[in-house]
Amino acid sequence: MKLKVCGMKYSDNIKQVAALQPDYLGFIFYEKSARHFDAEIIPDISNTIKKTGVFVDASLGFILEKINKYGLNAIQLHGKESPEYCKDLTRIITDSAINFVDIVKVFSIKDEFNFDALKPYEGVCNYYLFDTKGKLPGGNGYTFDWNVLNNYPSTKPYFLSGGIGVDQIEDIKLFVNSEASTYCYALDVNSKFEIKPGLKDIDKLKEFKENLSFRT
Repeated sequence: MKLKVCGMKYSDNIKQVAALQPDYLGFIFYEKSARHFDAEIIPDISNTIKKTGVFVDASLGFILEKINKYGLNAIQLHGKESPEYCKDLTRIITDSAINFVDIVKVFSIKDEFNFDALKPYEGVCNYYLFDTKGKLPGGNGYTFDWNVLNNYPSTKPYFLSGGIGVDQIEDIKLFVNSEASTYCYALDVNSKFEIKPGLKDIDKLKEFKENLSFRT
C-alpha cells in the first residue's frame, strides 16, 4: 500500500517529510484551509514522490497555473466538481502538452454512502479518494466506518483518508486483510500527524511507516 502525506506547508518540514520517501506529498491550494500552500516547493524532492495539488471547486485555469508553476503530478478534487469538469480538466491538461497528471476525485462518507454517485466518474478520473464527511473539505481528524467499503462496486483503485493516525495502525492491519481493502491503493494522512496545521510530526510519521508495509 502506498502513502500520501497531505497538507504540507513549511519548507523545512517538507524537506524532512520528503526524506521519509512517501509516495505522494499533498499541497492544498484552497485559501480557506489552515494548510493553504502559497510558498515554494523545495527543488530537490525526489522524482519518485508525486506532488499532488488539492483543489476545492477551483477554476480550470487556476489548476493549470499551479500544475505549471509547481510541476504537479496529480490533482485531487475535493469539492463538488462534476464529471464534465473532470473531463474538461483532462482535455486542458492534454492540450497543454503537460506530462500525464493523475486526477483523484474525492467523495466524503459518514455512516453510509450511495456508491451510485461514482458511476458518472468512472471514465474521467484515475483514482477515487474516500474521506470523512465533516465541516471542512478534509483535515477534520475523524475516521468513517471503513466497513462501508465492503460494498465498493468498482475496480478503480482508491485512497483511504480521514483521521488516520498512529492509533489506527492495528485497525489498518485488520482492514488490509479484509475484502473492503481489495482496491485500496494508498493511505492518505494529514491532521493526526500534525504539531500544528501544516507542520508534520516526523517521529510519528516514522513510527507509522515502520509499523506498516508500504509498496515501493
